[in-house]
Amino acid sequence: MALGGKLVPFAGWELPVQYEGILAEHRWTRESASLFDVSHMGQVEVSGKDAAGQLETVIPASLQSLPEGRTRYAVITNDDGGIVDDLLVTRRADDIFLVINAARIDADLAWFRSRLPVLTFNHRQERALLALQGPKAANALSDLIPAALELAPFAYGEFELLGVPCTFSRSGYTGEDGFEIGCDGPAAVSVAEALLARSEVRPAGLGARDSLRLEAGLCLYGSDIDADTSPVEAGLAWTFGARRRDTLAVPGGARIERELANGPTRRRVGLLPEGRGVVRGGAVVLDASGHEIGKVTSGTFSPSLAVPIAMGYVATEHSEPGAALQVELRGRQVPARVTPLPFVPPRRHQTRPT
Repeated sequence: MALGGKLVPFAGWELPVQYEGILAEHRWTRESASLFDVSHMGQVEVSGKDAAGQLETVIPASLQSLPEGRTRYAVITNDDGGIVDDLLVTRRADDIFLVINAARIDADLAWFRSRLPVLTFNHRQERALLALQGPKAANALSDLIPAALELAPFAYGEFELLGVPCTFSRSGYTGEDGFEIGCDGPAAVSVAEALLARSEVRPAGLGARDSLRLEAGLCLYGSDIDADTSPVEAGLAWTFGARRRDTLAVPGGARIERELANGPTRRRVGLLPEGRGVVRGGAVVLDASGHEIGKVTSGTFSPSLAVPIAMGYVATEHSEPGAALQVELRGRQVPARVTPLPFVPPRRHQTRPT
C-alpha cells in the first residue's frame, strides 16, 4: 500500500495489479528492471528416499539427471494426459524444491500426497517470493550480491542480502533476464526496499506480468493449459527430455505417446488479429470459410509491438505460421494470421552488469 499499488483478490491473496500503470510497468521491465511480489506462489520442499525418481512417476521430465543447483520447468500430468499444473523444479543439496501456481497449491499437494505417500511435501507458507526482472536486473544486484550475477540461466544459489538469507533462481516469467528471490516473510520488506532503492528498479504488478508473459509466449494455467490440455497440444513436449520420451511411465502416458507419434488434433499457436481491437480469452477462432476451428485462450495489447496479440488452440491443419484465419471480436469476425511463438524473443542474460 505504501507504494500506491492497486490491490485485487487472487487465490486468497490481495495482490497488486498495477502501480504506475500496466503499460509503463511493462515498458520499464523491458528497458530496465522491475520488482514483482509473487509471494502467492507455492514454495514446497520435497524430501524422502529417491525424491527425484519418485517425482518422475507423475512428472514427465528428466529429474534424476537434474544437477544440484539447477532448475527445470516441467508439468504434472493427470490420468487423461492433461496437465495438473506447470511448475519449476530445483534440485538442492538435501531436497527437491518446487514452485507451483497459487491457485493450484491445495490440488497439487493433494495429488502429490495421494500418488507419492513415501515423500514428504513441506509447504513453506511463511516464505515470501520476489521476482526481479529486466535487462538491468543484474546491475541492480551488482553491489548488493555480486555472487548472484555468476548464476547461469535456471541456476540456483543461496546468498545473504543485507544479512537476510535468500534463495536465488535465475528464472522468471517475463522473457527477460531476472532472478526469483525467496526469503522469510518478515524480511521481505527490507529485501524489497533494498532492491527498490536502486535507480534501475521500480515496482510492477500482475497486469504487466501478464502482458510480459504473453509476449514471451508463456502459458498461464487455467487459461492456456488445464486438466484437458495435453503437453503435446500445448507445445510443451520439450520439457520431457529424450530419456523420458522413450518410456513415459506417467499418468496419461498412453495419450501423450500417441500424440507424440501421430501428432495432436489441435495445437497452441500465436495469433495476430488485424486492427486495434484486443481479442480476449474465450473468443472463437474460425477458418477462412467461417468454420469454427478453435478458441483464443489469452489476448492483450502488446506494448512492445504496439499491436494486439493473442494465443490459443486451433485444429492442427490450420496451425502453420502464416495461415489466414478469423477471430470473433465483439460480434464480428476479424482477420488474423498464425504467427510463431514467442511474439517477443527472450533475451539472454549477461554474466556481468553493463
